[in-house]
Amino acid sequence: MAMIALKAPKIEVRVVDMNAARIAAWNSDTLPIYEPGLDRIVKKRRGKNLHFSTDVPGAIQAADIIFVSVNTPTKTYGVGAGKAADMRFIESVARTIAEHANGPKIIVEKSTIPVKTAETIKDILAANSRGFKFEVLSNPEFLAEGTAMADLTMPDRVLIGGERTPGGEVAIQTLVDVYAHWVPRDRIITTNLWSSELSKLVANAFLAQRISSINSISALCEATGADVDEVANAIGRDSRIGPKFLKASVGFGGSCFQKDILNLVYLCQNFGLPEVAAYWESVVQMNDWQKHRFAGKIVRALFNSVADKKIAVLGFAFKKDTNDTRESAAIAVCRDLLAEQARVVVYDPKVPAGEIRADVLGKDKKESRLTVAKDAYEAAEGAHAIAIVTEWDEFKKLDYKKIFAAMHKPAFIFDGRNILDLTKLTAIGFRAHGIGK
Repeated sequence: MAMIALKAPKIEVRVVDMNAARIAAWNSDTLPIYEPGLDRIVKKRRGKNLHFSTDVPGAIQAADIIFVSVNTPTKTYGVGAGKAADMRFIESVARTIAEHANGPKIIVEKSTIPVKTAETIKDILAANSRGFKFEVLSNPEFLAEGTAMADLTMPDRVLIGGERTPGGEVAIQTLVDVYAHWVPRDRIITTNLWSSELSKLVANAFLAQRISSINSISALCEATGADVDEVANAIGRDSRIGPKFLKASVGFGGSCFQKDILNLVYLCQNFGLPEVAAYWESVVQMNDWQKHRFAGKIVRALFNSVADKKIAVLGFAFKKDTNDTRESAAIAVCRDLLAEQARVVVYDPKVPAGEIRADVLGKDKKESRLTVAKDAYEAAEGAHAIAIVTEWDEFKKLDYKKIFAAMHKPAFIFDGRNILDLTKLTAIGFRAHGIGK
């Protein structure tokens, strides 16, 4: 919405939420989300054509286009628990729109949702519309956290799905015209509703599949003496494969990949395709195994015991340039090390200490063996090993000679993102390990 406000200054954009604290943060100098470049754009347009408020009814009545951007987490209860998307917030928004709408509206699905969700929205709107006409479009988001503003500025594509009816075509064109303020028309793809809804799940599934594939090969590289980065470079030169998403690591995280794959698995099971479901579920299983394999590697290297040993975990966000910790590999690594009675000290430049503790231990739980450091040097002081779990650029610039001097010997370093030069670390005196090396 901030980018639309920036690129289309004549369009009035209202972002509304029932959470007053969140809206207050969007109206403050400290935004609730860290994303490089976002702060500048919000401050440039806020109060002009970009507004944040809790006036949900007023915004619905004033709008021609309503973007639905609520959470669709994985269900933790009942039918489909652990795989299906929890649709309660989507349904709640549909009912709220129907309650307050004062005329025809275009409803745009921005949330990641299962195929055929538009039917649910249309059904609820039709049953409560008081005669108003609604068109429902699918416009899934393909942003990557950490590079979202660049992705929005020059998107690979903008996908808009709608019904192939006269009203649906008009609605599609209306949304096309919004993006056409800055996106070349040949990058705006229009499809039917169901193709658009499914494309988001499939895109994330394919990207995650590539990560799990190269991570599976990283284990084979370690067993055989091959170097996974060299293998990735060799296969990535094949134009049919390409180099992207072939970076071996401790595992993928974030709000989308696992959730969307499990949603895809549930859909396949629901439509009687168990073989397809099993195929995609294996992508998640491989990712989980990679996280536990990394922690196990630390234990084995430290003479099969980390009990009472200090392990510095550098990085907690699921990737650099974000403060998002959802499904972060660091959570699994920290839990596994704590289960082995290690003393775990975490440092991340953007994730608050309270959030780190809550993610690892659970809300309001305490564990004296888990602490949070103010910087990487504090975390590493007196440590037996360092585990790099997030690829923050600052970890490449640390003074590792200084860090080595302050650690117990032998000093170990485990690079879970393959961002460091292991040869140089070995020359300093570290026993250095990477992924797939």
